[in-house]
Amino acid sequence: MGEHSVTLLAAGQEGSAGGTQNFLVPNGTFFFVLAIFLIVLGVIGKFVVPPIQKVLGEREKMVAKTTEDNRKANEFEAAADSDYRKEMATARGAASGIRDEARAEGRKILDEHKGRASEEAAATLQQAANELKLQSDAISTELRSSVDALSATLASRVLGVEVTSESATTAPGR
Repeated sequence: MGEHSVTLLAAGQEGSAGGTQNFLVPNGTFFFVLAIFLIVLGVIGKFVVPPIQKVLGEREKMVAKTTEDNRKANEFEAAADSDYRKEMATARGAASGIRDEARAEGRKILDEHKGRASEEAAATLQQAANELKLQSDAISTELRSSVDALSATLASRVLGVEVTSESATTAPGR
């Protein structure tokens, strides 16, 4: 019963339209819907699309500007890095030269101080030698003078006779 009623209903609708209609021929509803579609399309094209395109264009310009700024910043950073490396190499060379000069100057000062110390040591040794020579001469003359008295005393003890230093020097055998 379900199948026959559907078929009858479809057949009933065809018969009530008053004949056969060709579905390829447009009717008035189609033109009305087409007109509304074109109006909505025109409104969207006139009022919605231009602001969206403007915003998208501005965003695209900002992206292009950001890309250009990034490229310039990278170039600037590379140039600054290159300058930094050159300056560091120059500074290292200058520091090395200064360090070498300081070492040479230090060696020169050290040699100069060693020379002065050697001279002072030699002068001190010479002065000590001179003082020792003077002391030696003084002690030698003092000892020679005391040797006469000691030899006379020793001779007196050995001989048992009183001998003076003057009689010892004027003895007949001399």
